[in-house]
Amino acid sequence: MINTITILPGLDKRGGKESYQYLTLTAGETVSIVGPTGSGKTAFISDIELLAQGDTSTGRCILINGKTPSDEIRYNPAMKPIAMITQNTKCFTDLSTVEFLKIHARARKISDDRVIMETIDLANKFTGEKIDRETRVTVLSGGQTRSLLIADAILIGAAPIILLDEIENAGIFKQEVIDIIKNTSKIIIFVTHDPVIALLSKKRIIMENGAVKKVLSQNEFETKAAANLLELDKQVGFIREKLRAGDEITKDLINVSFA
Repeated sequence: MINTITILPGLDKRGGKESYQYLTLTAGETVSIVGPTGSGKTAFISDIELLAQGDTSTGRCILINGKTPSDEIRYNPAMKPIAMITQNTKCFTDLSTVEFLKIHARARKISDDRVIMETIDLANKFTGEKIDRETRVTVLSGGQTRSLLIADAILIGAAPIILLDEIENAGIFKQEVIDIIKNTSKIIIFVTHDPVIALLSKKRIIMENGAVKKVLSQNEFETKAAANLLELDKQVGFIREKLRAGDEITKDLINVSFA
């Protein structure tokens, strides 16, 4: 059972010590990592994914439940408590969706095949391009792949820590992802440039020059701003899916979308 992960400070890009004492993330929290390109966002979550022990370029150390993780947790894929999904994730094995998921389920010692279809059903809540059980994973689009792997991390991998690197660029329904994972006991960390995701997260880590600059907590004004942005985002999503389906944008569609 993982209740917390703690990030101990490392060095910024100039070799200076990060200014925070420690940063603890708790089960059930949604956290966003924001900052300009090159500010160190991906390096930050990579340290978490590697359970770094001062052995990466940043020099950070990661604790699990306040303790140094064992080598087995760090290096044994079956024991690792972290799933990291990036916008560049791609499946290379030429298997059907069901076969692909069954291999992971067997590796996790899950014998109940119902979880396979539950995973596909969950993935289809995240994408407008429905995934069929017989679709080969090598032909899935970027959005379908990310949707499948997020669902897999939630249900089959049962990873208590999920790292999502710029998933808003993958053509998925991010609000559905956020709604579902917010109701789990997982630690969810988003690297994002998307204001909706950033404002919907309970905690926001600001990166600059390779270091944590500050940490902010969600306030009531940000919650209201997120609701307004989310409504606009849904309208954009509605139009996007109509265009993908080959529909023309008519007055009636605009009235439905912006009603």
